[in-house]
Amino acid sequence: MKSFFFALQHLSRIRLYKGEFDEIAFGKSSVFFPVVGLVLGICVLLARQVFLLLFPVPVVSALLIATMVALTGGIHLDGFMDTFDGMFSGRSRERKMEIMRDSRVGAFGVLGLVCLLLLKYSAFTALPVEIITCSIILATVLSRWTMVYLIAFFPYARKEGLGTLYSLHTGKREFVLATLGAALITILTAGLAGLIIWFTLTVVVHLVAYKIKAELGGLTGDIYGATCEGSELIVYLAVFPAYNILPQLFSAPVRFW
Repeated sequence: MKSFFFALQHLSRIRLYKGEFDEIAFGKSSVFFPVVGLVLGICVLLARQVFLLLFPVPVVSALLIATMVALTGGIHLDGFMDTFDGMFSGRSRERKMEIMRDSRVGAFGVLGLVCLLLLKYSAFTALPVEIITCSIILATVLSRWTMVYLIAFFPYARKEGLGTLYSLHTGKREFVLATLGAALITILTAGLAGLIIWFTLTVVVHLVAYKIKAELGGLTGDIYGATCEGSELIVYLAVFPAYNILPQLFSAPVRFW
């Protein structure tokens, strides 16, 4: 359970563990990333139910984005902006790494953030009510799973930082367990459509991570966060063509409401 609490505290603002820091438990906590994603998704869905009683859909969409920022502390958004600043700078590997470490935000980071939030807002506003529940759960769960995938299969580019602990203690076992958990949630909430979207997401994430690895020699914590945010958006966008083409694929044995 210690590893779960570490995962919850690292990926959200929810604090349940007050004990001493354990490097091994923290490094292995990635196995619970999809479960934390499920917790976040349920919180967003509950918030949505309350907001709908008070506000129109466009306002609710904005409030859902704000809710997610509040729940996570914006930790992945920070990584998203740093990654955009570094990777689009056109500089050398060393300079890109320095830019990503810099706490200041540049033009590429701001532009990337604006596009990300605008697209998420549009997706929340336009999502068919029939699939909004499974879409949010898919997005929050699979986006956290992608970080486990990157940790397990791509080298870490820095010699220090919390990412090194994940790199040291997240192996194939942790990846398999995290994948089994994500698969169970995906099948129960979105059926075959969820698996197709998951496969598409994995291909995109792998190709992008491979390109970044070629440029930097590995990945960083900022890139993990950027991947999480980007993966959420990919899921939200992917559900539209999937639902329009084959809506019956979204049949699943579990519906929250």
